[in-house]
Amino acid sequence: MARNLFAFIAPLMLAPALFGCSASAPPTLPPLSAEALAAVAQNPPVPREDLARAVDTLFTDPAAGETRAVIVMQDGHVIAQRYAPGYHENTRFVSWSMAKSITGVMIGMLVSDGRLRLDEPAPIPAWQRPGDPRGEITLRQLLQMRSGLRHAEAISPPYKSDEVRMLFLDGRDAMASYAEDQPLQYEPGRKWVYSTATSVILADLAARVLAPAPDPESRRRAVADYLRTRLFEPVGMRSMLPEFDASGTLIGGSLIHGTARDWARFGDFLRNRGAVAGAQLIPRQWIDFMVTPSPREAQYGAQIWLNRTPTSGKPALFPDRGPRDLFGCLGHLGQFVLVSPSRRLVVVRLGKTEEDKLEPVTNRLGELVSLFR
Repeated sequence: MARNLFAFIAPLMLAPALFGCSASAPPTLPPLSAEALAAVAQNPPVPREDLARAVDTLFTDPAAGETRAVIVMQDGHVIAQRYAPGYHENTRFVSWSMAKSITGVMIGMLVSDGRLRLDEPAPIPAWQRPGDPRGEITLRQLLQMRSGLRHAEAISPPYKSDEVRMLFLDGRDAMASYAEDQPLQYEPGRKWVYSTATSVILADLAARVLAPAPDPESRRRAVADYLRTRLFEPVGMRSMLPEFDASGTLIGGSLIHGTARDWARFGDFLRNRGAVAGAQLIPRQWIDFMVTPSPREAQYGAQIWLNRTPTSGKPALFPDRGPRDLFGCLGHLGQFVLVSPSRRLVVVRLGKTEEDKLEPVTNRLGELVSLFR
C-alpha cells in the first residue's frame, strides 16, 4: 500500500520542478533574414543580432504599421540603415511636424544674430494695435506653444481642425494670416496648446526680418537662402527641400522634405548642441533652451518633444524606460528623429502609421534605444 502511495505522489512532487525548468527556458526566436543582418554594421557597439532584430521588428511587426526607413547613428557614424521596398538613400521623406524643430533652430539663429528678441513681444503688425491683448505674446511663448491663441489641432471632423484648414482649406494661400488672425483664448503664457499654426507664425517672423521686400518671392528666397547657408549646407543636409505657401511663408510646422540620412544629420547636429566638426553654428545655450521643459508642459521644450512624464495627456515617447535626456523631432504618421546625448545616439524612423496606432512603434523604438548604455 505504501509503495503504491509513493508511486502516486512522486510525480506530483516532481511536477513543480519540471514546470519551473520549462518556464525558465528562453523563448526560441525566429532566425533573422539576410536583409535584417545586412542592415547592421559588422561590429556595432551593441550585440549585432539584437540591433538587427530591433530594427527588423519595425519593418515586420504588423502592429507597427508601415516603416519606410530606419537609421541608427552613434558618435556620428551610421551603424544601422534599412529601407522598405520602393525607398532608398536618395528618397526625400516629408517631415510633417519634424519641421517645427528646424523652424526652432532658425529662430535661434535669428535671435543670435540680434534680429529677434526672445522675451520681447513678437513683432506681428496685426497685434500691435492699441488695446490688442495679443501684443503681449512673446517669442519665448510662441516657441513653447503657450501663446494663448485659439487653436484646435487634430480634432474630428478633420475639416474643422485648424491645422487642416490652414494647410489645405481656407488658410492655404496665406497661412500666417490665418494663424495670426486667431483671437486669444487664454492669457499669454498660461496654458500649453500644441499648435502647428504657431510654427507658421514663427516662420512668418523669420521672413519679416530677412526679406528685403514683402512680396512672396522675396520672402521665399530670403528664408530658403538663410536655411541653406546657415544650416543645411554646413550640417551636410543637402537634400533638404522646404515648402512655402502662396504668400512666400515657409510651411515651418509641416512641410520640409529630406532624406533619412539628412534627418539623422540634423539629429546629430542637435546631439552636439549646435556644432558640426568643431564649428558652433548656433549658441549651445539655444539648444539647451530648446530641450528645457516648457513651464506648462513637461514633455515639450521649444519646438521639440522631451522624454519626460507629461504634465497632462499621454506620453509622446517612453519616459518610463528611456534616458531622461532623450528628446525628439516628431511628425504626423510616425516620423521620429530621436536623440540621446548621454548615449551618443540618434535614431530615425520614417513611415506611415495612423496616429491612434503609434504606441507599438514608440514601444519598438524604446526597445531599440534601450540596447545602448
